[in-house]
Amino acid sequence: MESLLRAFGNLFSPAGPGAKLSILIYHRVLPEADPMLPDVVDADRFDAQMGVLSSLFNLLPLSEAVMRLKSGSLPARAACITFDDGYADNAEVALPILKKYGVPATFFIATGYLNGGIMFNDKVIETVRRLSCGEHVFPEIGMRSLTGNREKTDVVRDLLSFLKYRPLSERQDFLDRIIDSERIVLPANLMMRSDQVRLLADSGMEIGGHTVNHPILNGLNARQAKQEIGEGRIALEEITGQSIRLFAYPNGVPGRDYGREHIQLLREMGFEAAVSTSRGVARRESDPFQLPRFTPWDIPLTRFSCRLAGNLLRTRILTA
Repeated sequence: MESLLRAFGNLFSPAGPGAKLSILIYHRVLPEADPMLPDVVDADRFDAQMGVLSSLFNLLPLSEAVMRLKSGSLPARAACITFDDGYADNAEVALPILKKYGVPATFFIATGYLNGGIMFNDKVIETVRRLSCGEHVFPEIGMRSLTGNREKTDVVRDLLSFLKYRPLSERQDFLDRIIDSERIVLPANLMMRSDQVRLLADSGMEIGGHTVNHPILNGLNARQAKQEIGEGRIALEEITGQSIRLFAYPNGVPGRDYGREHIQLLREMGFEAAVSTSRGVARRESDPFQLPRFTPWDIPLTRFSCRLAGNLLRTRILTA
């Protein structure tokens, strides 16, 4: 199977000017499976996936891959691994596995959540996780019966869908009402500490910007967007002692979450490349500030491998 997929990759992602660059997105790598997070890989799955990826692809640091993509010197079956947001398990669980296989990765970190913070989506997940079983009324999505993890996962999905593009203050007020009424205590160890970011950098991993507070850039004015991007970058440079030249757009859907003005802003600020969440592969003619990324969610390794191969055939890439 692997030899067949490698031959497929050589055909559809050859070396040189016609090369294609696959960029994968991860967020978390859990120590063990969590029924409230069914789509998030655990350590065993991630270990197996890194074994497959290191066998099928030539894995490169993102900065090197971008440079070689521009120059037409990428190897066949080129790929990069990226992580978004800055979860503590990136350092605690993912890093040892990456080092085991000699896999480079780039970590895009929202600095406002370091050292005890919690991101909005995790606030929703962890709040619902801690709700008592029984009937609960959510005015925005109706009455729900929470009898187990499946029902709680459904509520999380519906709440995130309802709240995702609401103003920050409205989202926070909504959650605070539930947290206060249920006397919920949220975890303070989901995100990395500064020393863990430094550990990643010192281990040879790349660090990239992801704003301070992970806002949808299209929801900000020009001054706010520049402040979010710039202050996040400064914080990471102070932590790592390295220049931050790569960026990941929060949420990352071209046109909906960021626009041409944000691409221009990153150019003016001296960034070298940025990644979106538009699926597909990057080519030599791709905009280096709108590099596509994707995640193959499949659990069976054969389907995981086939999804990786299938992504090489994508031709349409959304752009802002």
